[in-house]
Amino acid sequence: MNPMKIEEEYQDVLQNLEFAIVRIYQNSPDLIDAEVLKAIASLIRIYGAEAQGKSISNRPLRGITKEVAEAVQAMGEIRLGRSPMGHEKGQAIVNTAPISLDILVACLKRIESSIKFWTKERGRQGYLNYIQNFIR
Repeated sequence: MNPMKIEEEYQDVLQNLEFAIVRIYQNSPDLIDAEVLKAIASLIRIYGAEAQGKSISNRPLRGITKEVAEAVQAMGEIRLGRSPMGHEKGQAIVNTAPISLDILVACLKRIESSIKFWTKERGRQGYLNYIQNFIR
């Protein structure tokens, strides 16, 4: 898949996943790009294996990296249609068509390359500070 196509066609998915990352960053301002990168790489391995019908044993994540992975994974599960996003009454509030595992993996890979780019450009929190401007 073409990276531009992912950004254009699945901008909503990317925004949802990055929203989960920004929420953690807002609560933990000492979070750094490397921890987010490790969480995203872990999810790429998990969902990539699942897309191929395999299961893998992933190294357990700890601390803030685990928190980021869990938040992004929870959003991923919603977008896959496997977990409804509800409010107090338990009703679904997101009524979007589920995406495939391949699309989710492609979106995670796009985020991974973005993290690498912005970290190189702007330092330890370059990616986090960059995406925070777009997600409130």
